Amino acid sequence: MEIIEADEQHVSEMQKIYAWHVLHGTASFETEPPTVDEMAARLKKIKDAGLLWLVVLHEGEVKGYCYLGRYRERHAYRHTLEDSIYIDPGFQKRGAGKALLRRAVDWAEMHGFRQLIGNVGDSQNLASIHLHLAAGFTVTGTLKSVGFKHGRWLDTVFMQRPLGGGDQTPPE
Repeated sequence: MEIIEADEQHVSEMQKIYAWHVLHGTASFETEPPTVDEMAARLKKIKDAGLLWLVVLHEGEVKGYCYLGRYRERHAYRHTLEDSIYIDPGFQKRGAGKALLRRAVDWAEMHGFRQLIGNVGDSQNLASIHLHLAAGFTVTGTLKSVGFKHGRWLDTVFMQRPLGGGDQTPPE
């Protein structure tokens, strides 16, 4: 397994992974998979903001990705990021998510961010919840029945992890 920064050559494989999760899973509340062009635009937006988008490669193929986006766009939120992680369904339970999240947390701390938010789609998504708990996140709240997908109501679970000095000191 190798983790590198994503670029345009990875977009098609990332889109396939995400499309599977959109069509078959509940981690994303999107109901129509974005096109390759839309995924490329999302990657460009993250990179243009100076933020991180990683891919995990196995035998040269993208098997998952993680990116850090702004939690919210308003200026007061500038020290807080939100993570997104998607793993190829055939490559799950091999440590890829853990490795991606660890690298993302390290990057965020090195760049002076103070809080990292995980917004886990579906309170039954125990793999994602446990992944975040193992990485030092705590559950901060659950929004009940805010999404409807695959014929059922879905919750979102908010998780949070302090980075660096967290809220103990003012940001620089």
